[in-house]
Amino acid sequence: MMAGKQSVFRSGLRTGSRPDGVSALRGVVTPSGPVAVLDLGSTKVSCAIAEPVDRHINGQDYRHALRTTGLGQTASRGIRNGAIASVSEVERAIRVAVDAAERMAGLTIHSVFVNVSGGRPSTLSASALVSTQTGIVSPRDIETAISIAISRADIGKRHVLHLNPSGYSLDGIASEQPPLGMHGEKLGVDVGIVTLDGAHLRNLTLAVERAHLRVAGFGLSAYAAARGVLSPDEMLLGALAIDLGGQTTGYAVVRQGVLVASGQVAVGAGHITGDMAQGLSTTLAHAERLKNLFGSVVPFAHEDREMLAVPLLGERGVDSIQQVPKQVLTSIIAPRLEETFELIQRELDRNPLPFPVSRVVLTGGGSQLQGVREFAAQFFGCTVRLGKPMLAPGAVELAKGPDMAVSAGLFALAIKPDRRLAMPAAARSHIEQRQMGYVRRVGRWLKEAL
Repeated sequence: MMAGKQSVFRSGLRTGSRPDGVSALRGVVTPSGPVAVLDLGSTKVSCAIAEPVDRHINGQDYRHALRTTGLGQTASRGIRNGAIASVSEVERAIRVAVDAAERMAGLTIHSVFVNVSGGRPSTLSASALVSTQTGIVSPRDIETAISIAISRADIGKRHVLHLNPSGYSLDGIASEQPPLGMHGEKLGVDVGIVTLDGAHLRNLTLAVERAHLRVAGFGLSAYAAARGVLSPDEMLLGALAIDLGGQTTGYAVVRQGVLVASGQVAVGAGHITGDMAQGLSTTLAHAERLKNLFGSVVPFAHEDREMLAVPLLGERGVDSIQQVPKQVLTSIIAPRLEETFELIQRELDRNPLPFPVSRVVLTGGGSQLQGVREFAAQFFGCTVRLGKPMLAPGAVELAKGPDMAVSAGLFALAIKPDRRLAMPAAARSHIEQRQMGYVRRVGRWLKEAL
């Protein structure tokens, strides 16, 4: 990574600068040149390139400021369950995807925004209650409260990826916005912190830099997917976004435009394919084909009468084909998807949210299974919809599928990053002492209004 450049949405570099080709305008970063993102998944690696549509958004959805003009994809290599297993293989996959995207867009890129799906991401919360210095809440009071909250968080040697104040209180009265300028004696603050293993982040950076690219910023995959598919009202009122990937499933709860909770479970659509291959005694390739063409999560009428031809693994000749009722696919798919949702619900139950989640948005390649929306609505007991990337008109057609949600979210984070200032010195010093210099460059993010 080039020295002196700031990660737009990663708390890893000092603040005060912007990546190449972008400038700040009222909380929105207006690109002056192409922006590239890199989605490193367990099943595919995607590179997308977008160019600015209009430097002045004029009140429109900020995600419409970029139009996707180039897209390159290749099978993922060297990534297992979101973790880097081979830097050299990941490097080769990056080169293939980037080259294809550059050819389609007709330009050369030099830096990318990258997703983070491995490194065992974890969300924790911290809070603090302080006395205001003058009886009127000032920016210094809020920074002091956040510094104390961070010092109480058990971060250890993990890296801080996302950090956002999620709520405030003044003399016991809760508020979702900082109570600047208000009279009060006791100021409280709640801070949400997303951490991950630093080694994973360094391996990601190494793979990207070996492909002769700079890392412009990092973003948590589940959070990026949420930013890519949630509507402005959903981000304000609160929604749970679930990204059904190949080998992992990420989730993120966003409310008031702030990441409240996130995580990931080691189950994905690829596990459904494996279950089908074992249950039907067929090849993985044919199981994937059956899943995509006929797979369903909920049973439909007459499925017990509809037969599918399934080749047996390792068999040849006339006896190599078996006839299987279509409903057998549902009996295999539904339990695995139910397990996925149960694991997510279990993670959310460990740290209960202070508000009910009444809306779920499904995205990712696994969300294309028939009946997944109805199945999720029955499981979570709330409104569920399928989310697709919100892109500017004229984007390449391949970029509009739910499997491109993370890429769309990385664009959104590049255009409208989480607003922040520098970490208070007290909090930074505390983390440095506990980690013995390991996170010297960790930043703290605050609302720009402060």
